[in-house]
Amino acid sequence: MTAILGRIGRMALGIVARAGDLLLLAMQSLALGLRPPWRLRPFMEQLYAVGVGSLVVIAVTGAFTGMVLALQGYYTLAKFGSESLLGAGVALSIIRELGPVLGAFMLIGRAGSAITAEIGVMRVTEQIDALAMMAVNPKARVVLPRLVATTLALPVLVAIFDAVGILAGYVVGVDLLGVNPGAFWAEIQAKTTGEDLNEGWIKALVFGFLIGAICTWMGWRAKPTTEGVAAATTHAVVLASLAVLIADYIMTSFFL
Repeated sequence: MTAILGRIGRMALGIVARAGDLLLLAMQSLALGLRPPWRLRPFMEQLYAVGVGSLVVIAVTGAFTGMVLALQGYYTLAKFGSESLLGAGVALSIIRELGPVLGAFMLIGRAGSAITAEIGVMRVTEQIDALAMMAVNPKARVVLPRLVATTLALPVLVAIFDAVGILAGYVVGVDLLGVNPGAFWAEIQAKTTGEDLNEGWIKALVFGFLIGAICTWMGWRAKPTTEGVAAATTHAVVLASLAVLIADYIMTSFFL
């Protein structure tokens, strides 16, 4: 029993230590953004890579999410004679929950893994050490632009996800299933409030920060070998996905 408790305690201390190291790296990098000189080009490059590069997969995921919700929601609501509520059901499900969560998952797979691998390769090829030797702070040049890019890009991507998903739900619900178009939009306007929109965007902002912090940290601490980079990339995807789900539950419990 003593050995088991000791092992559990060491695991808990290791988790706390890694979480502290992750948070410290993110906070130190953000603090560097407050000092001049400010170089906008690295930020714009990362915003383009993270945001524009993920646009197609976000739009496709949003479209099929909206269509599936419309199909499932219609046949569920039809049992109660409430087909007119389909628009509100699709919109609220996407805006409050599915948009931020699925958008975050797509960003993890599309950009988060690439961020970890890129920083890990920079560690293997000693590019990070070379930046330090040239008196360029590697945290400001490597970590900060990627952290800011994921934090700012995800809310915009989630807004696109929401719009595409609701339009796709409209196409399926109205054009294929015969829901009244006026009732579809009227229920969305009646049931969707500014608080619902704010909840989705706040979640997206937090998820974007978590993705950036975890993926940059995993790449920053990756072992300088090809196997180490591969393992760090895999762990980054898993850890970021779990962090999004845990944060989603915590934030939803506060908003409800």
